[in-house]
Amino acid sequence: MLQLNRTGLADRAAWEAAGIELPQFDLEAVANRTRAKPQWVHFGAGNIFRAFVANAHQTLLNTGRADTGIITVKTYDFEKADKLNKLYDNLTLLVLMNAKGEFRKSVVGSVAEALVANKARPEDDRRLIEIFENPSLQMVSFTITEKGYALTGPDGDYLDRVKEDFKNGPEQPVHAMGIAASLAYRRYLKGQYPLTFVSMDNCSHNGDKLKNSVVAMAQAWAARGLVEAGFVDYLQDEAKITFPLSMIDKITPRPSEQVQAILSESGLADMELTVTSKHTYTAPFVNAEVSEYLVIEDKFTNGRPPLEEAGVIFTDRDTVNKVETMKVTTCLNPLHTALAVTGCLLGYTLIADEMKDPVLRRFVEIIGYEEGLPVVVDPGIINPRTFLDEVLQERFANPYIPDTPQRIATDTSQKVGIRFGETIKAYVRRADLDPAGLTAIPLAIAAWCRYLLGVDDEGQPFALSPDPLLESLQGHLHGVRLGDSHVPGVRHILEDARLFGVQLYEIGLGEKIEAMFHEMLAGPGAVRRTLEKYVN
Repeated sequence: MLQLNRTGLADRAAWEAAGIELPQFDLEAVANRTRAKPQWVHFGAGNIFRAFVANAHQTLLNTGRADTGIITVKTYDFEKADKLNKLYDNLTLLVLMNAKGEFRKSVVGSVAEALVANKARPEDDRRLIEIFENPSLQMVSFTITEKGYALTGPDGDYLDRVKEDFKNGPEQPVHAMGIAASLAYRRYLKGQYPLTFVSMDNCSHNGDKLKNSVVAMAQAWAARGLVEAGFVDYLQDEAKITFPLSMIDKITPRPSEQVQAILSESGLADMELTVTSKHTYTAPFVNAEVSEYLVIEDKFTNGRPPLEEAGVIFTDRDTVNKVETMKVTTCLNPLHTALAVTGCLLGYTLIADEMKDPVLRRFVEIIGYEEGLPVVVDPGIINPRTFLDEVLQERFANPYIPDTPQRIATDTSQKVGIRFGETIKAYVRRADLDPAGLTAIPLAIAAWCRYLLGVDDEGQPFALSPDPLLESLQGHLHGVRLGDSHVPGVRHILEDARLFGVQLYEIGLGEKIEAMFHEMLAGPGAVRRTLEKYVN
């Protein structure tokens, strides 16, 4: 059996016979150089990091364009770090899967160290401080999800752990932003060395969110006299510290039991899926789609790895924004959300299976090609139609990516304004386009309203995905049953410009969406009949 650890990699012939590519560099030598001259720290070593970012850096190590590895830091769910990094010597088995069923397997070994940001682990704590005090450090990147940057809760009040960080100062931080600010303060005290912080999370203006939270933490400490006042100036001096924007795109779902079985049959040992006490699903392997995009604002103060040689695109701030706008408002995310809510209503559990449904496929084709592309923001570096072709023909249709409509439906109230509202607003701005002429986007909004009932197209209840506004939204539809012909509560939802970013009734879409919603409510099978009516 093949063992995923440094000792197990010694039998290179056995791995190659199993069709698994191995790192083409000396792991120990890279680890030694990293200890002496750290250059890259990454917070949050989840699936997208392991499948994309770490693999991109491995390309540089394999070709000799880099000679130090990445140091990962966990600020949450330390159990995951213990289970993965220590048991498997920081190695990941990457499985890339295309829609034809072809698997490309490789061992990613670009992580040289794995640390935990916890004062209860003094050895890791000392090492982190040492790293941040070293002038060689160039970049600190993050994939901690959008929630990881939030200092406040839905009510606008500071989170309890943030309040504790404000009070305790840089010596005992627990929030990820407090930890980042604390380590930056160590660098400031040591010599005000330059550094770049890069959010690689899939959220709008991610670099700004990161900067605002780190600076807010520093300002709170400075106001209490817990840090030198010059620390805030240091964080805001773009000659020393920058927070570039980025756009990342790669589907890396939970570990697949199907992939696990294939790996075990190939002779790999200890490929078990585990769930931590924090309910994180993890495994020594990552299954992911082949397609990937990472676009970063080229604004670094202390150098950076030449990741453009591994497919990463470096460009200006405006272009990053345009790429994100293309993806989020027209060419991917709106289609995903439309499939999510209709998939839940129609009983689907895989996005790929929805793409086999001719009605649903045609539904998202209309949203993308016919309603989105006329107003798409063209970033210049990625062709929107080509990107959309890839999304519909390869990515969503890939049966080996176990992505679910239930996962995509999470937090939809936070997404509809961007994913649908931005295209609607673009139609309003254009003299040659009429928003009232849209069909598939209004249909998607109507389907979301119908989804909020928590009753599928057969009349059976189903569990709605988490959403911060779920209780209030469902309150508008309280008591609604299939067959009801008049539901005034749906108008209250559609009139909320905070949700959609636009007054739907003023532009001729409110009544249209209401009518579609009522058609979907007519009885069992009405959702499908309504979809067939409007997309065929």
